[in-house]
Amino acid sequence: MRRHVIDGSDHICVRDAPRSLGNQARQVRLYCPTPGPQLQPAMAQHRPDSEAPLLAAAVTATKPDAAVTPEPPAKRNKYPFFCAVLASMTSVLMGYNVAVMSGAQIFMAEDLGVSDAQIEVLSGVINIYSLVGALLAGWTSDRLGRRLTIVLANAFFLAGPLAMALAGGYAVLMAGRFVAGVGVGYALVIAPVYAAEIAPASSRGLLSSLPEIFINSGVMLSYVSNFVFSGLPVHLSWRVMFAAGAVPTLFLAAGVLTMPESPRWLAMKGRLQEAKAVLDKTSDTPAEAEQRLLEIEEVVAAGSRAGGEGGGGGAWKETTTKAGVRRVLAIVLTLQFFQQASGIDSVVLYGPRVLAMAGVTSNTLLLGLNVLFGVAKAGSILVAMALADRVGRRPLLLVSTGGMTASLLVLGSLFAAFAGAKDDAAVAAVSVAAVVAFVAAFSVGFGPLAWVYSSEILPLRLRGQGAGLGTAMNRIMSGVVTMTFISLYQGITMAGAFYLYAGITAAAFVFIYVCLPETRGRSLEDMEELFHTK
Repeated sequence: MRRHVIDGSDHICVRDAPRSLGNQARQVRLYCPTPGPQLQPAMAQHRPDSEAPLLAAAVTATKPDAAVTPEPPAKRNKYPFFCAVLASMTSVLMGYNVAVMSGAQIFMAEDLGVSDAQIEVLSGVINIYSLVGALLAGWTSDRLGRRLTIVLANAFFLAGPLAMALAGGYAVLMAGRFVAGVGVGYALVIAPVYAAEIAPASSRGLLSSLPEIFINSGVMLSYVSNFVFSGLPVHLSWRVMFAAGAVPTLFLAAGVLTMPESPRWLAMKGRLQEAKAVLDKTSDTPAEAEQRLLEIEEVVAAGSRAGGEGGGGGAWKETTTKAGVRRVLAIVLTLQFFQQASGIDSVVLYGPRVLAMAGVTSNTLLLGLNVLFGVAKAGSILVAMALADRVGRRPLLLVSTGGMTASLLVLGSLFAAFAGAKDDAAVAAVSVAAVVAFVAAFSVGFGPLAWVYSSEILPLRLRGQGAGLGTAMNRIMSGVVTMTFISLYQGITMAGAFYLYAGITAAAFVFIYVCLPETRGRSLEDMEELFHTK
């Protein structure tokens, strides 16, 4: 601040120049509380609070009546969107491989004589097998890079389905399911991590939600595959269903190799020039690219001081010394626990069975309604993608868990009041509406945003392995829920099962309200300040 005396009047000259502008033009404001007489004509034409751009070297040569042209708002960069889409296409394969068993099992049982118990294991055990990939994905991505880890996931999705398509018995089917399960675990971890790290803060919520919508797209494609190939001879139909999922892997792997590596991984490995080049391509403005690079360098330096390049053992030792790190890991694990413990996979995988017990008797209608559930689930994720960076993560998560709780209470009450009802159109209609509301509420918040929130709050040095740990929790709960639902409702009734799920989602609502701060618009490195993980 400088004081000038002009014609006996004091004038305060305040420089209002952000450091980030460097040597660019700065803004100077003239505040004239007691202007001298010779300044009155100029003051009549120039408001005291107007701003004029000046060169730093010529601050005193101001023109008060100079017009200021406001800078247009920066346009969003579309390049990171295309990168995130390509990386997230691996999630389509994941959804396809998990759900293709829904129709293939009919023909497998007829062709190979596979029992119902074996079919149940084959359908649900892929979630348990995915633990191997989920736990290895963090280690692999921290060493090979995010991009090559995506390529590796595609290799598993090539080998697993082909093994199942060529299988002649139950043992080979289980082996193929294991390989595909490892790919599922890799895809669950690496796609959201890459999307979060490649995206600028302005669109990170949108891009990090892409894997979830693509997973559901893969599920829908598996249903289409079941329908299209069901007309083939029995010994070919189910084999072609599995083999069809292997075809896109080669094209996706080739496409992924054209993407840039994650700038945060490059910086973590000391390749700062390459990281800067990627940030220049994926940021909305050059100033944002510079800022992101500075923040990444600061976090990498902090991680190195903590004793763990790439999230090694030194970094994990921080869980015993830093409360902020323990808090973040607890949030990630709890979010993933609640997401699957809510019973979403039971409703999605056993929807026809639920509606049959609610009074729907036509198999054709049951399968048609199942498609409706899939459309509602996938369509609601588009809403989440559109609102995540506008409304914020926290409001959507609260609305989602609140809606899920209400829907499950309605379902439980229907089964408690009208258990055993047949051909009751009113009960069936309300049941369908409650299931649609449940899957829609899940997908508008809890489905995609549990992954988004988990990816963005983990510090860089723990992000790969932390995401793998969260995914392991998610898959364990998914496996437990899907492989126990029939036993659960047979033991405590269908009403009791849905009341149990309602209680779990109500607890999730309280957890989100109490423990989760808003993260919208914050850089990934800024999260370390918010959660005190530095």
